[in-house]
Amino acid sequence: MTTPAPDAGVRAARPADAPALGRVQARAWAASYRDLLPAVPDEAQLAQAWAQAVTSPPSPRHRVLVATAGDRVVGFAAVAPSPDADAGGSGTDAELLVLLVDPDALGRGHGSRLLNASADVLVESGTRRLRTWVPEPDADRQRFLGAAGFAADGATRVLDATGDGTSTLREVRMSAVLPERR
Repeated sequence: MTTPAPDAGVRAARPADAPALGRVQARAWAASYRDLLPAVPDEAQLAQAWAQAVTSPPSPRHRVLVATAGDRVVGFAAVAPSPDADAGGSGTDAELLVLLVDPDALGRGHGSRLLNASADVLVESGTRRLRTWVPEPDADRQRFLGAAGFAADGATRVLDATGDGTSTLREVRMSAVLPERR
């Protein structure tokens, strides 16, 4: 008798996942940020960037995880050391750079699995605090993160999406304290 494989899970991203990462990012951004961004990047360009992130990360602490439904990639998360000036130099702060789920796969627990797996990976590397930047108008993402233990920590920034000041986006930083390594 064989044991059935789970139909949903999280694993480390592989180079072959890059086209799926580009697709998920383009679809998720189009669904969530169409009114906030001047244009959604091309899937192929995004895939190329994710291929680089997976095959040649800037450090061992840069990680990309994927959520799967069967053999399909339906979401992903990327974490890295926090670049924020107030993170300190101890290496105990990390940033959730991105957490996206394909719009067709929302509401099935993929985002929660990705967030939990990201926290597990970070705790194993000694991370104590996880931060992420969220567009101020994205109340759904703020609620999701709040339910997972994140809270706005008072930091804000303004991103210039076009580089010429014609399209800016205000973001709030949310942080969560991670448990100690066991």
